[in-house]
Amino acid sequence: MDKTISFIQPSRSNLKYLKWSYESIRKNLGYRHEICMADDFSDDGTWKWMKEISKKDSNVKIHRNNGPTRLGHTILYDTLVNMATNDIVMIYHADMYALPGLDEEILKHIKPGVVVSGTRIEPPLHPKGPEKVIKDFGIEPEEFQEQELLNWYENDYTPEQETTEGIFAPWAIYKEDFQKIGGHDDLFAPQSKEDSDIFNRFILAGYEVVQTRRGCVYHMTCRGSRFADGAKRNPDGEVFMKNRETDEWLAQNERSTRNFIRKWGTMVEHDEYLKPIITPKYDIAFIPKGKCNSVLLRALEPYCNNLYLNDTELIEDYINNEQPNTDFDLNNRLMSSNVDNDILVTFDSELINQQNFHYLTQLPKIIQDSGVVGEFTLDIFNVKINKIKTYEKELINCDTN
Repeated sequence: MDKTISFIQPSRSNLKYLKWSYESIRKNLGYRHEICMADDFSDDGTWKWMKEISKKDSNVKIHRNNGPTRLGHTILYDTLVNMATNDIVMIYHADMYALPGLDEEILKHIKPGVVVSGTRIEPPLHPKGPEKVIKDFGIEPEEFQEQELLNWYENDYTPEQETTEGIFAPWAIYKEDFQKIGGHDDLFAPQSKEDSDIFNRFILAGYEVVQTRRGCVYHMTCRGSRFADGAKRNPDGEVFMKNRETDEWLAQNERSTRNFIRKWGTMVEHDEYLKPIITPKYDIAFIPKGKCNSVLLRALEPYCNNLYLNDTELIEDYINNEQPNTDFDLNNRLMSSNVDNDILVTFDSELINQQNFHYLTQLPKIIQDSGVVGEFTLDIFNVKINKIKTYEKELINCDTN
């Protein structure tokens, strides 16, 4: 096995997990693979530790964001990929423990045009799914049952399939394939939905996605930003996340979700194995009639390419409030005239309710299933299709890096 991997690990104030993760790579996979780490303006001694470890371990490369604010892993993943010296790079979270043989299984299946994911073994912090294994070997490094995990993995772990078709971290790819489509989209910086976006683009670019069921990590999950202060157990020993999601993560996740919808026209979709499901991207305009308000405008805007509204004051107020949250130029999305989109949706804004709004969120699927050039009515919506053309393949390449 002469191929080697560059592990890509950004981290922010996550030192105890990063140490735990680093030690597992070196203990179980040896020193042949490169580890590229980035400190995202941490305040817990991460950079000091990285400098120390890079002096002892010649196959570690380090980078630091000196602030004054975080950059996020969306940007730092790509910074580290550019630093990597191996042909194969692996996006690898700082709260993952590498089980023996992970590298061999990744390298067994990888080739140009193929993205290979490992399988996550996780404590019961998130819902079950066929793409992962739920088994509790500890929720913090201090209580990690390493030998029990290793014994179970060697003697009792018997996956029914060698591979399935899906993608989630940790995932490995040829560096050339990653850079060919422009890496991650800075639209989703500092974090959230950058993975779903690039996974869509992998599929549209024709890459194959493979998950090896024998190459595994133990994943503490979401210890960088989403959950504050780690996990706890209740008196019965059941796991829960104390403080739940941080305000920082909730706000950024909302921004990224709205930007994902703006870009792709729909929410994130995938099958049970987390293989992306990509709905065609159409050129859709909304034309609300009657009185519109700021709440409705905020709900409508991400789901269309353009929104035509004869209320310049409302448009101006909305743009002033929302523009800081997106790289899309909202002046080009919100207009008062020049209706020339492929698909026009006209409706009385005063008749919209939660139930019929659902039709707008599902409109790309409705058009995909039954759309032809012409005009039809859908509840309160008049839909005029001037042209059937899809634009999702124009989203493959990202020029932000």
